[in-house]
Amino acid sequence: MTSCFNGGAGWPEPVVRVQTVSDTCGDTIPDRYVKPQSDRPSPPASGGVAGGGPNIPVVDLSMPDSDATSRAVAAACREWGFFQAVNHGVRPELLRGARAAWRGFFRQPAEVRERYANSPATYEGYGSRLGTAKGGPLDWGDYYFLHLLPPSLKSHEKWPSLPASLRETTEEYGEEVVQLCRRVMRLLSSGLGLEAGRLQEAFGGAGGEGACMRVNFYPRCPQPELTLGVAAHSDPGGMTMLLVDDHVRGLQVRSPDGQWITVEPVPDAFIVNVGDQIQVLSNAAYKSVEHRVTVSAAEERLSMAFFYNPRSDLPIAPMPELVAPGRPALYPEMTFDEYRVFIRQRGLAGKAQLESLKASNKAAAAPVTADGSPSSSS
Repeated sequence: MTSCFNGGAGWPEPVVRVQTVSDTCGDTIPDRYVKPQSDRPSPPASGGVAGGGPNIPVVDLSMPDSDATSRAVAAACREWGFFQAVNHGVRPELLRGARAAWRGFFRQPAEVRERYANSPATYEGYGSRLGTAKGGPLDWGDYYFLHLLPPSLKSHEKWPSLPASLRETTEEYGEEVVQLCRRVMRLLSSGLGLEAGRLQEAFGGAGGEGACMRVNFYPRCPQPELTLGVAAHSDPGGMTMLLVDDHVRGLQVRSPDGQWITVEPVPDAFIVNVGDQIQVLSNAAYKSVEHRVTVSAAEERLSMAFFYNPRSDLPIAPMPELVAPGRPALYPEMTFDEYRVFIRQRGLAGKAQLESLKASNKAAAAPVTADGSPSSSS
């Protein structure tokens, strides 16, 4: 059993590896992975290009300083909160090498993977659950989480040593994606009518931001219609650069009309999405949108989510330039560290966490009558 779960490391119960469950469960998944009827995935044919439905916008970043590129990025983030970036400047061979290296890690023997088992203190390392509640529902996926920025948090010793190419490839990949994130941040700032470096400044400046990565591994599942690889959520950080398998679909995004669509991945593209921190800074001009991950009975799937975040101790609130008498600040000031604690205490719950902050800020800002009760504007 020691190869199947991590029984300590601060978790409230043994952590069962989904790879092990996939190999041993036969035709029926354990009840812990079965989602409520309302949360089960949409049939594959209901969304995405292959099913005849809509797809998230595709944006060409080959001219990152052009007004047209800025307008395209801004339009996608205002309406969808997502887009696929093509001609983004990161070499295709590096993308493929990074995916291959991490797929190689998840194919290592269980005893090798377990050397890097994580804990709920930082989540850094090899893991299989994102929540800490005993007896809580589980997602159908394993992952590896690691820090890249600030440099004080990055430790190659916490990265797998096998395959032999993994550490060097991941280091180069991280450096390239950070540069891409900075380019997109300039486009996002310009799209808000601000100086190109304004949003980066709010993150702590180039070199002051945070970055981490979660490599997700979704084993084959005999009953994919009953479970999810990751439950519906919005990303709590600033911006996510997601690299997915080109040939295996799995990401579902909540469309502007409220429907779940399955994203059809463009080869060698990054799927870019706005996180909660940019929604706050933009005063909801840009939208952090719900998304989730489906799994497959036929194929395993690997994705690499690169999270680009503000410096964790900086106060984050709507930027003053985007607040006006007719457009009050929608969110209270909060550091990213504080927000992560807020999210972790409540778990994944779609957009409920961010919306609750908006509601509390609106209540706090409401005019007060002579008897001390909030007045109504209706």
